[in-house]
Amino acid sequence: MNQINRYIDSVFYHEDALLEEVISSIRENDMPSISVSPSSGKLLTLLISISGSKNVLEIGALGGYSGICLARGFGKEGKLTSLELEEEYAKLAHNNLSKAGFGNQVTYLTGPALESLKTLVGENKRFDFFFIDADKGNYETYLDYCIRLAEPGALIVADNTLARGSVADPGIEPKRYTDVMKKFNEAVAKHPQLESTLIPIGDGMTLSRVKK
Repeated sequence: MNQINRYIDSVFYHEDALLEEVISSIRENDMPSISVSPSSGKLLTLLISISGSKNVLEIGALGGYSGICLARGFGKEGKLTSLELEEEYAKLAHNNLSKAGFGNQVTYLTGPALESLKTLVGENKRFDFFFIDADKGNYETYLDYCIRLAEPGALIVADNTLARGSVADPGIEPKRYTDVMKKFNEAVAKHPQLESTLIPIGDGMTLSRVKK
């Protein structure tokens, strides 16, 4: 799987000074190096561009790498709402989104994501694209909230759903979130309100469309 991803990145990823600067800023601030892969980020941009999504919700901001990829998909017409537990992470992400030209189009809600999601539901907010990339143990709960907040036909993308290949290959040492991802993928696949598949790019991205 790593070999396949290296091939994809080598062919389809072109040097991006802005995103490289984001990665550097994450390192410099001693934050975990867990941003989406270059090809995963490009896929997010393409999915938003193809779907025409303009109102995006991101669960897990980190340093803003995925946020920039999401915003590039909707250009100057869309809005990003990003949920981030750590205030310092949100500040760095906003700084990086501002450098990318999207600072006025993103809103950060800090604190536990479940509390922010409850608030958004209470405010009757609606989104047409969701990206889940936060604490794995809450993925199923995040999914339920995304469906409640979704416009008909909205897309929901969840990252890390292959757990480095360990969900499918018993020969790969399990990660601490392997069983959680197995359970999540099975729940998504059987969900009556979703049409879904899993794309083996990066660490795996499960893509769902909310049925109209």
